[in-house]
Amino acid sequence: MVAGGLCVCGLIRLLCSLLVPALFLSGILCVCLVLLLWGIRLWIQQRKKQLTSTGKDGKRPLLVAFFHPYCNAGGGGERVLWCAIRTLQKKYRNVTCVVYTGDRDATGEEIVEGAFRRFNIKLTHPVKFVFLEKRYLVKASLYPHFTLLGQSLGSVFLAWEALLKCVPDIYIDSMGYAFTLPLFKYLGGCRVGCYVHYPTISTDMLSVVRNQDTRFNNAAFITNNPLFSKFKLVYYYFFAFMYGFVGSCSDVTMVNSSWTLNHILSLWRAGDRTSVVYPPCDVQTFLDIPLEEEKTTTEYSIVSVSQFRPEKDHPLQIRAFAKLLKEKNLGQQPSLKLILIGGCRNQQDEERVNNLKHLCEELGVSNNVTFRINIPFEELKRHLAEATIGLHTMWNEHFGIGVVECMAAGTVTLAHNSGGPKLDIVVPYEGHRTGFLAENEDNYAETMAYILSLSPEKRLEIRENARRSVHRFSDQHFEETFLLSVEPLFK
Repeated sequence: MVAGGLCVCGLIRLLCSLLVPALFLSGILCVCLVLLLWGIRLWIQQRKKQLTSTGKDGKRPLLVAFFHPYCNAGGGGERVLWCAIRTLQKKYRNVTCVVYTGDRDATGEEIVEGAFRRFNIKLTHPVKFVFLEKRYLVKASLYPHFTLLGQSLGSVFLAWEALLKCVPDIYIDSMGYAFTLPLFKYLGGCRVGCYVHYPTISTDMLSVVRNQDTRFNNAAFITNNPLFSKFKLVYYYFFAFMYGFVGSCSDVTMVNSSWTLNHILSLWRAGDRTSVVYPPCDVQTFLDIPLEEEKTTTEYSIVSVSQFRPEKDHPLQIRAFAKLLKEKNLGQQPSLKLILIGGCRNQQDEERVNNLKHLCEELGVSNNVTFRINIPFEELKRHLAEATIGLHTMWNEHFGIGVVECMAAGTVTLAHNSGGPKLDIVVPYEGHRTGFLAENEDNYAETMAYILSLSPEKRLEIRENARRSVHRFSDQHFEETFLLSVEPLFK
């Protein structure tokens, strides 16, 4: 008994003798790391002085840099970027805007010209472009597994290249690469902000994995294996923790919708620095379409506008439309037509369209469904002008620019009962209905039938009210809320 007690005491003394040196060594390493990071920060600040030149008045301009590796893509995120730059140029005379981009296949002049051609956004002053060579590090295809973590770490290396080429005073991440924020804040010495289009990970994504639901981003081989599901859940929780940590470094956080706001607040926990800034939608172009009472017609058209990506859930649209046709009196006039309008980015999107066409054949609705791919803008406007219903089926759409455009064009909008459409867009305006929401195949079919059963006068009333409501998403409203949000960065 005594011998056993001596053995335990000896073991404790041994552990203590190892613990003290370990703590001492850890302290030394921490001090060395802090000194190293501080040294890098000082070196970067010195480099900033060397790289920055003074203006004509002898003063150094304030550099505001936007991290947007795909600034020439031409989507809704790019419209936010160019509107934000135009807004700052109009407000601040001493600001030089910088864009970090990986679009090395175009010159700066071509990129600016493309922004004007696509979005009708004309900048008042030149923009400085910093072309990055390592954009491939943020491509999802580079990381077939652990994609979220791979892209996030890749963005840090890409941001390091950006920081070495240009050290700004204010840094704004406008594409959702939150892991770049600590780098620019603590090593670059910048004031940092971000515009979040959608959270890299959300509490909804955690719920999908926890409940073992099969989705486009949660494969069946994972949901069918409890061990794989638990491992993925641990990975997601770890990533969510890291995402919350880096996001909390932002001095100013702007989000595009109430849905995004709720998720960012739960993950980043920075409510005093977070605000909703609706993205600028080109509503005026669609408001120019004359809104008239429907005339007698032989055909009603139902139009969907969205890229052919898996999360847009086009199969739900086709199945709901097929059910609508099945339950509709075959002899009843007018006839129905579903028009699917969208862009194909690559071969995978084209294969997806072919699969949708096969689904139409299986359901016997091929003659009633039309696919219009990569069409000119004027043709898009014509289809929306002639449409009775604007259809949207994406679950948890973070905002829903396509939904806003359908409402502005004068269609009766039917969107998914989730995300931005539910919380921000298809909501009562001045106490009156602006559209409809649905969740599943039966809901969509029933709601489409109900909309078509309404009198033309009632539909016109809904369309007019929807049009009045979309002014909340105009360029002017974006400029006002954006300037109010970023003001702390300029103090």
